[in-house]
Amino acid sequence: MKTFAEKVVEFNRNLRYTGDLPPGIQVMNPYLDNPETLQVMEAFYHKFYSDSKKRRFIVGINPSRHGAGVTGVPFTDTKRLESACGITMHTAHTHEISSVYMYDMIAAYGGAAAFYRDFYINSPFPLAIIRQTRDGKWLNANYYDEPVLFETLRDFMIKSLKAHISLGLDTSEVFILGRKNADFIQKINKTEQLFEKLAVLEHPRYIQQYKSKEKELYIDKYLRSFAGYTTG
Repeated sequence: MKTFAEKVVEFNRNLRYTGDLPPGIQVMNPYLDNPETLQVMEAFYHKFYSDSKKRRFIVGINPSRHGAGVTGVPFTDTKRLESACGITMHTAHTHEISSVYMYDMIAAYGGAAAFYRDFYINSPFPLAIIRQTRDGKWLNANYYDEPVLFETLRDFMIKSLKAHISLGLDTSEVFILGRKNADFIQKINKTEQLFEKLAVLEHPRYIQQYKSKEKELYIDKYLRSFAGYTTG
């Protein structure tokens, strides 16, 4: 039987988006763009997920081009990949706001090994999305920024969520990061019946960028939401 790590690595190695996109939108696939991304992603999952333990699912929006869009590990920039996970990436050096909060929370939980033993993080659209501005710059985008984008990606997102669940996830309660994200996941869940209960938490980027003085309160909220759960 394949381990959790082997199943995640296989999912990421075969991850492709070949569908339509609205004008001015592109998808970035780090596993195709940088060979070292595959290496550090595999090292991460083999380090923390080489078992068949069931985990709870934390659902982000879609990867940032400076976080998982480089490392292949959700909410993990190269700084946290090295300092908290002990894995060095040589071909890229990134700092991502959400990663700062997430790893402060993970430290409060008990550290990376303890946290990843209980939780798996990913997104309904597991690749980075970027949009072109009027002056030609490319910026991070969210799958829900435009109704047409969500509808274009919806079937792929449902397929991805089902693939994540098949890795070995507990679907009795899922943790959704970001209220707007939760609204769209609820729409999907209404038709697909993927999760029994949705718990909504503020998104790490929002906390780190706008509520940093209250960060400890939000970390406590996360930990209280996670409390009382033991995986089988």
